[in-house]
Amino acid sequence: MRHPSIKARLRFLAALVLAPCLAGCFVSPGGESSSQGGPSGARLRVALAFPPAENLSPYGADATLLSRLGVTEGLTALDANSAAVPALARSWRREDDRTWRFTLREATFQDGTDVTPAAVAAALTHATEAEPAPAALAGVTLDAQADGERGIRITTREPDPVLPMRLAGPSLAILAPKAYRKKGNPTPVGTATGPFEITEVDGGGSATLDRYDDYWDGLAHATGIDVRFVKDGTARANAVRTGDVDIAEAIPAAQAATLDKATLREAGTTRTTSLQLNTESGPFKDPEMRAAARAAIAPSALVKGVFEGYADPGAGIFGPAVTWAESKQVKPAGRAEPARPDGTSITLATYDNRPELPEVAQVVQQQLGKAGFTVKLEVREYSRLESDALAGKFDAFIGARNSLLDTGDPVGVLGSDYTCDGGYNLARLCDEKTDRAVAEAVGTDGTGERQDAAMAAEAAILGTDAVVPLAHQRIIVGVSAKVRGVLLDPYERTLVGTGTRR
Repeated sequence: MRHPSIKARLRFLAALVLAPCLAGCFVSPGGESSSQGGPSGARLRVALAFPPAENLSPYGADATLLSRLGVTEGLTALDANSAAVPALARSWRREDDRTWRFTLREATFQDGTDVTPAAVAAALTHATEAEPAPAALAGVTLDAQADGERGIRITTREPDPVLPMRLAGPSLAILAPKAYRKKGNPTPVGTATGPFEITEVDGGGSATLDRYDDYWDGLAHATGIDVRFVKDGTARANAVRTGDVDIAEAIPAAQAATLDKATLREAGTTRTTSLQLNTESGPFKDPEMRAAARAAIAPSALVKGVFEGYADPGAGIFGPAVTWAESKQVKPAGRAEPARPDGTSITLATYDNRPELPEVAQVVQQQLGKAGFTVKLEVREYSRLESDALAGKFDAFIGARNSLLDTGDPVGVLGSDYTCDGGYNLARLCDEKTDRAVAEAVGTDGTGERQDAAMAAEAAILGTDAVVPLAHQRIIVGVSAKVRGVLLDPYERTLVGTGTRR
């Protein structure tokens, strides 16, 4: 059991002082204070940490935002054990090594049109043509064709034993044909299939969602959702404590002690905070300098000092929430010997939407500085940082990544984040041995065999020192005591559903 420390009590007093100036951050549409509640008290007030980074495109970071708010869905979903379960597809079967047939349920898009095999096939085809490719399709080529009145036949270039899990990825959400009419990425506004429909977006400040009354799985309890994007973690925690919001995601570990126990939800997650080192250019192009950075890091100090016990020390790309990983872990081999930094200058970047990350970065800055690096720290909001990070404009980057978010398959994140063609390759890693190990894992069938291959590929990646795992986090969500039915899962794909209500 965790007890508030003196440090935590001081934070609580600070939150009291901040309360009056933060209350104005949450005002419901029409100017009515959200503390008065929505119509019949049924609308939900939600504070999210991350504003849309890519105009609500389902192909990038915004995909999870859409699934968490109950806007988008795929053909399948994942259960707590990472197994694929029905969503827009009510059943499926594997016809041969490369071909699967999915049978659609009766459903409609939020523009009133039917979810037909042709529409689904077109949506998946658009996803395959997106640049960069959605993370769920990293290393995979597929062809989707309508088959009869309710069928979809999907053929992959290579055998893909986890295709049903892959199709559960938020980036493979199915949208109505009109979502794709304009050039560029599709829009989910009024074109998705979930229980809630986006009706208004105010840039990076807020969004309004109304209940979609023709949702295939029944009427949602809440008549809508009023969303505020609030990057400041103290403000999110304070808004829950004062009753100004019903749900606030990503409560900082430092603020957990300020919340009443009845409003604090904690759950295991497959999210890992890591230090990504730029292997393409700059000082960390040298594997010996990467080894020096890895040797300088003490994850246990981060868990104790920053996460205050709401995390485990980084042990690999997969943490303890991936229950089978520890027993199958493979020790990295062939690591370079650490060089002497001798004052080498580097730029370390992170984002402040997750408030623990700047604190993590400061500790890492100190640890690297003690080892002999000269470290410049750059902190921005994620939406203003992502493109530069993916372009390799920093020497090092600290981020929090859910390792099973994109596909539920452990191999998926390895392909998207650490291969030459990966769409979310922050380390800019392009290593022949790593690509070969990931390719072998991609082609492996059988649950146990695939897990073994994933851990072998993880060892190859860690052996390059392109990534230094720092901490395996837990979900901390603030939830009003009046709210029921909040959906917490280790992949962080869900938050609000048909049963969420107050």
